[in-house]
Amino acid sequence: MLRIVLFVLTNLAIMLVLSVVAHLFGLDRWAYAHSGINLAGMLAFCAVFGVGGSLISLLMSKTIAKMSVGAQVIEQPRTTDEKWLFDTVAQHARNAGIGMPEIAVYDAPDLNAFATGASRNHALVAVSTGLLGSMNRNEVSAVLGHEITHVANGDMVTLALIQGVLNTFVMFLARVLGSLIDGALQGDRDREGGGYGIGYFIITMVLQLVLGVLATLIVMWFSRWREFRADAGGARLGGRANMISALQTLTRNAGETSLPKAVQAFGISGEGGIARLFMSHPPIAERIAALQNGS
Repeated sequence: MLRIVLFVLTNLAIMLVLSVVAHLFGLDRWAYAHSGINLAGMLAFCAVFGVGGSLISLLMSKTIAKMSVGAQVIEQPRTTDEKWLFDTVAQHARNAGIGMPEIAVYDAPDLNAFATGASRNHALVAVSTGLLGSMNRNEVSAVLGHEITHVANGDMVTLALIQGVLNTFVMFLARVLGSLIDGALQGDRDREGGGYGIGYFIITMVLQLVLGVLATLIVMWFSRWREFRADAGGARLGGRANMISALQTLTRNAGETSLPKAVQAFGISGEGGIARLFMSHPPIAERIAALQNGS
């Protein structure tokens, strides 16, 4: 909760600073004269939708994740394997200083696991049947430690907050630039009633797409960086050799993931993307090398 409060205050501070700068340099008056845009109002509007949408997704993340993969939550262990899984997650959670997360298993052939949730103390850790059937318990323990570390580090919240800030500025810049470009293309003709035509809509959508791609580079950079931290946490909680062994097993079984896009970034094995800059996970070889070098 403190992280979200600080995030909201930071956004308000950014909006205030940008509004003051725009006023001091006359940018707000210039933009209004040339396009009819109130920069402060537009920024506030974009913040509501950009940040609000990201936070709503975060709050719904557990429910969406469970529905997307058909995960079955373990309320009470019924088998020795489920009891071991339950006890291992509980031990890692205690060692990491977080509340006991929900534990779920979902039916999928790929080797994967993910964590999600809006709070360190109300998270979800889910594991695929493919991973449970292909790794030994030591390796599974390290993978669970990796996911618990994501929760302990607040990675789900931080990623959502970063995405919210970027959403805000993508929407804001696309609309401001779209209005200015549309105004320039129309020349000196006044927009009837201050309205915008189809040209503004098309330009704004194109700019939002382009700026969105650039924003994705920042999100994916953070996602790759946090994977190294989660690997280190998995090594600490489940054993360095076991974490390396788990990653080596993932390498041998690399393939398409069945995880929906909404939670792929929180999986253990995903390397998605068409190029390194768009990958949510670093190459497994680099992750193994980092662990072997003690980082």
